[in-house]
This record gives sequence, structure tokens and C-alpha cells, in this order.
Amino acid sequence: MKLELRGITKSFGSLVANDHIDLVVESGEIHSLLGENGAGKSTLMNVLYGLYEPTSGQILVDDKPVKFSGPADAMAAGIGMVHQHFMLVPVFTVAENVALGAESTSFGGVLNLAETRRKIREISDRFGFDVDPDALVEDLPVGVQQRVEIIKALVRNSKILILDEPTAVLTPQETDELMDIMGQLRDGGTSIVFISHKLREVKAVSDTITVIRRGKVVGSAPPDTSTTELAAMMVGRAVNLTLDKADATPGEETFKVTNLTVMNDAGQRLLDDVTLSVSQGEILAVAGVQGNGQTELTEAVLGLQRHVLGSITLHGQELVGKTVRQVLDSGVGFVPEDRQDDGLVGELSIAENLVLDLYTRAPYSKAGTLNKAFIAKNAVDKVAEFDVRAQSSQDAADTLSGGNQQKVVLARELARPLKLFIASQPTRGVDVGSIEFLHKRIVAERDSGTPVVIVSTELDEVLELADRIAVLFAGKLMGIVPGKSSRELLGLMMAGLPADEAQQQLLEQHGPGTPDATTEPTSEGEPS
Repeated sequence: MKLELRGITKSFGSLVANDHIDLVVESGEIHSLLGENGAGKSTLMNVLYGLYEPTSGQILVDDKPVKFSGPADAMAAGIGMVHQHFMLVPVFTVAENVALGAESTSFGGVLNLAETRRKIREISDRFGFDVDPDALVEDLPVGVQQRVEIIKALVRNSKILILDEPTAVLTPQETDELMDIMGQLRDGGTSIVFISHKLREVKAVSDTITVIRRGKVVGSAPPDTSTTELAAMMVGRAVNLTLDKADATPGEETFKVTNLTVMNDAGQRLLDDVTLSVSQGEILAVAGVQGNGQTELTEAVLGLQRHVLGSITLHGQELVGKTVRQVLDSGVGFVPEDRQDDGLVGELSIAENLVLDLYTRAPYSKAGTLNKAFIAKNAVDKVAEFDVRAQSSQDAADTLSGGNQQKVVLARELARPLKLFIASQPTRGVDVGSIEFLHKRIVAERDSGTPVVIVSTELDEVLELADRIAVLFAGKLMGIVPGKSSRELLGLMMAGLPADEAQQQLLEQHGPGTPDATTEPTSEGEPS
């Protein structure tokens, strides 16, 4: 089935999210829509799926104009969509989720799932999905849940499948499996629109790549186009994708987490007996699929978690039991994973946001009175130093782009001498050009002698920045491995294999010459 978009424009008031976009997806091809977060990719697909009505423009399926008043119309036309955040009911079975919204009932109104089960088994067998129709969704790994979403679309006879950032919640192995599935679907005649900002994945799976920037199509490219060229199309200028980082020269081990357990109000362990340490002048990256204890780890350090057991020390000073203010005053710089909710006060000016954790001390205030002249000068200096693109440092923080908002948070946290720097998802929603800048600043902080902890679900970022990598799964530490470890090793650990078992599995698969499939001892001398 062929899909064509002609002149699609979608406006929200004065904001033009999609600006006269033309796009052709041929029958049986994987067409990638590549662009930064906020470029307008998801908005365009929501228009195509009937969630938004276009302000202007036309959608054609097999050269015939169509109009969608909702997703049901799009599905009836043969278009299915797998959203970045799955639309599944955890307590339902696979069959119940697949039937939801297209239920068939027997006499008396009783739900008839027999036909749904048959279709699930048929599709699962055809594509090797290995999905049990009677399994509860909440018991399935994330990668299998995504297959359920794909099955939902195929059961509804989708000939065009939209995958919106489908690898965001997958391990490397699950990503490879998804790409294999995409190839099978394409070979079976299904057209796929693959939305992503990850250059490596787009190049690996695409037949055609269309790049969108600031709501406009800026060009198309074949999959053999270099990552440097694609990045330049995404950003609008040349970008250095390789971080120039010298090897770490670790000093004293000043930050230690010992037997740390974090529980929720119901007593469930969200972080389970985690022990790790970070030395001065090194970056420890915490890797794992989102939701495996990373957030609880950083929040426990900052004093935001209520039910904490174990010890967290910085230069021998215990942090467990201290308030957030006391932790910050002890020399901890913290970049939260959600800058808009936790890192900034959007309606305050850039200048005011730059002193949110400094305004109580000199020279920012004196005797309880703000030194507005110094705060203004500080803002001008930091805006220049961190290349924050704004008309004025008095602009509200919520008028900035995501990348510039992140620069403001980073500038504030690095504005004082630190004994520990923690950055959670430091480049989420940030354009490639800003990523280049932010990574350099993080490495510079390491090189100044500060222990640095990075938490990221982006494996490319982890491998780019880390001197050592700690992997969390289901709240447990799977091990700590060198920063140059292989993706395959990290992927097995992210899926729940302890480091020594993951290493052994790779050795059995590839032999003793397996590169980078090594672990290192923890600070206590036990295998990671």
C-alpha cells in the first residue's frame, strides 16, 4: 500500500508544528522519518493516524485522497500505529488487549476471544514473535509487549505501520530483534514509517530516509549516507559526532553507595542492595532500560526518597537522612531527568533559574536581600559561557528550546565548586549540536577532578562518556564493567544477566577472542 502526504501543515495557534510537508512511502518499504526531538515527527504521524486534523494539506492512500476524523478511520484505511508509550492494559491478557476496541461477542453479549487467539497465533508463528495469547501483559518483557502492539495493528489488517521511536525502551538485543521483524514485515508487503532520532538504527533498517527539521522536510537520503551528513541535515550545520575524551586518571574514591535499598510506600523494593563507588576524576555511567531503579538511585542520593536503607557517603559524610538543601550544600550538583518539572521554574527568567540553589548565599544575596545587579551579571556571563540561545537573560525559561533549557540547568549546577556531579538523562530531547556541547562540559567537569555519575537510557551516550558502566535491572546491580565494553555484553546485562554470566554466554557464543566482553572487580574485590 502506497502512502502520500501533500503539503501537510499543522498549527497550534501561532506555533507551526508541521509546515507544508510532502512525503511518499512506497508499498513494501521502510521509510524513516529522522529528526531531533521537537522537530515535528510525532505530530505529523498523529495527523496521519487521525489523532490530529491537519490545518491544511492532503493524505492519499494508493493515490486516493482520504480524510480521517479519528484513529478508527485510519485503521479502516489500513494504517496502524505503535506509539512510543504502549497503549496496553497491564492486567489484561494479550488476546484481551488485541481485541480491545474491536470486540466480537457471541449470543448474549459474551466476549468471544477464540478468533482473536487464532489470529495472534497465526501472526506470531508467521513472524516468529513467540507470543502467548493468554499471557498477562504485565508479566511480559518490554520487547514482547511491543510485539503485542504490532500484532494489534496486523490483526486489524494494517498495510501501513507507523513505529514512533520504537527502540526507546528496548535493550540492544531487543532492538536487533525488532529490526529483523521490520524486515520480515516489509518483505511481506507491509509499508513501515520508522520515526527515530537515532542515526545508527535509521541507517541499519531504512530503504529511504527523510529528514525533518523545525517542522519542515529538509531533504531525503539513502541509508548509505554518512552519519555526519545526516546529523548536519538534522541540525543545519556541521556537527562533530565523536567526543574527544582522554582516558580518565581516577583519584581518591570519595563517593560510596553501600547496600542501598529504596522502597515505595507499599514496601516494594525499587532499588535492591546496590553497592558502588565513584572516584575523583572519573565518570560512572548507570545504564539500563528506563524504570529499573535509576531514578530511585539518583533521588536517594539527593534526599528525595523517603524509605531508604543503607549508606551514601561523600568524602566520608553520610547523606542518607539529610534534606535536599543539605545535600546540595555538601557539594552535590544535580541535573534531574525531567528539566521542565524538576529542573526549572518555567515562568521565572533565565537569570532567576540560574540561581535557584545559590540565591541564599553571597554574593547573590546579603542579609536576606537579593543582589539583583550581581544576579543579572551572572546570567549574562553564564548565557555566554554555555551558549544559551536567547534574546535576553531576562526571558522566561519556558520560552527556550529543550537544548537551551538543558544548558541553563547545567550552567547553574556547574556554577559552584562540586564534590559530586550527577546528571540524569543529560541530553534527553536535546538536538545533536547541543549534545556535542553538553558532553564536552561533562567531561571537563570530570577532568577538573570531580566524581561524575551519568544516568542514561541512550546506550550511545553511555559508551561515549563512561569510564566505567554500572547496569541496573529490576532494581538490582548486574555488575560494573569497563567503559569500552561491547554493546552485546551491556545488552545481556540490561536484560537481567549478571556480568559474569553475560560474559560467559558471550564466550560460549563467540569463543575466547570475544572483544570487550570483560568485567572488572568491584571496590570490594568481588567480580562485578
